[in-house]
Amino acid sequence: MNAPVTVAWTGASGLAYGVRLVDVLLEAGVGVDLLRSSTIAQTAAAEMDRPLDAVVSEFRERGMREFGSANFSAPVASGSAPSGGMVVCPCSMSTLARIATGTGETLLHRAADVCLKERRRLILVPRETPLATHHLEHMASLSRQGAVILPAMPGFYHKPRDIDDLIDFIVQRICDQL
Repeated sequence: MNAPVTVAWTGASGLAYGVRLVDVLLEAGVGVDLLRSSTIAQTAAAEMDRPLDAVVSEFRERGMREFGSANFSAPVASGSAPSGGMVVCPCSMSTLARIATGTGETLLHRAADVCLKERRRLILVPRETPLATHHLEHMASLSRQGAVILPAMPGFYHKPRDIDDLIDFIVQRICDQL
């Protein structure tokens, strides 16, 4: 059995990418451990047509596990637990900075830190624009530490017909990196 992939949703805009990623992973039979930041509910209310809890409930029925932000006994908090890597999608700049500097306070930050220290795949999907110099410096630092920085910048050469095509473009790139 393959180790589960940890997917973390932060309060950054672009939750549709993270929701579609979980859907695709579950469709492929990949285990998913979900982590959510405290600000995701606000983003979901602004960006989604369905209540976030309904989406999460549906994913749980399909086998996804979820761990609370203060649950430091969760498997994702330990380097000894099997892991298929971690994707933070969307990744807010504050989350990216905390991961880059090792100043995390939540399970999400700890799980990312474990990926870095264990040399596991860590993919961060920032959606912010424009970027300040300190954002770029944090991204460069994370890249040097072994993380993959995969901005939510879809291509257009595949002639997307709708927003779902753009979302799927990014999700496929994420899956290619896993």
